[in-house]
Amino acid sequence: MARYVHGYSSRETQRLDDQAAGLQLLLHWDTEYPARAHVLEAGCGTGAQTIILAARSPCAHFTAIDISLRSLRIAARRLAAAGRCNVRFQRANIMRLPFEPASFDHVFVSFVLEHLARPAEALESLKRVLKVGGTITVIEGDHGSCYFHPETPAALQVWRALIEVQARLGGNSLIGRQVFPLLRDTGFRDVRVTPRVVYAGASRPAQVEGFVRRIIIPMVQGVEQRALVWDIVDEATWGQGLCDLAQTASPGGTFSYTFFKGTGVK
Repeated sequence: MARYVHGYSSRETQRLDDQAAGLQLLLHWDTEYPARAHVLEAGCGTGAQTIILAARSPCAHFTAIDISLRSLRIAARRLAAAGRCNVRFQRANIMRLPFEPASFDHVFVSFVLEHLARPAEALESLKRVLKVGGTITVIEGDHGSCYFHPETPAALQVWRALIEVQARLGGNSLIGRQVFPLLRDTGFRDVRVTPRVVYAGASRPAQVEGFVRRIIIPMVQGVEQRALVWDIVDEATWGQGLCDLAQTASPGGTFSYTFFKGTGVK
């Protein structure tokens, strides 16, 4: 398993919250589970997605797992504060799930496969605990889908540094484009993948603030230390590139990024 590229700071927790809230309509307008369904959320982190799932399907039963005990404690407090009682939390490794085969009606996994060195094995593990006829939902981004204006050499180097840092940690920030083949090759049927595009610009000020300033910029800033220590980019280029990237949130700037949401049936 790769190390989590973004770390476990309070700042990262806030970024995940902002990401979940800002992308809720885009990613979850079609996420809903029937009453009494048993759903496994794999890699719940601090519960940013969990609280959305629990609210959208209040009569379904969720088991949310993560490898980080600290994250699970934060998630449990968050759901309790929101009055959501249809989720139970459990510490577990996605590669060695402590559940019997065919334990769940549905599986949900979001922004997790990108951090794993062996995502296909993770899907095999999840498939094992899914009932025949049950569904899996996978959501991943793809850093290679990003384009922005103004685009400068320094900004491109900083963005590519983000991709390189995650790759060196054993992850793959370009995994969004692989969602379809990963699900198909794991043996899921009726696989469907839809692109969910974010576009931020002066004509969409909410996306500029909510996506570029609160999600993208903090995500890039989070890899600064590793990018510099590993000599992926020099300090001067990093400073200039980050400044240039921030200009995409200026009145004349634009930023576009694509997420991929895939579903399949066992």
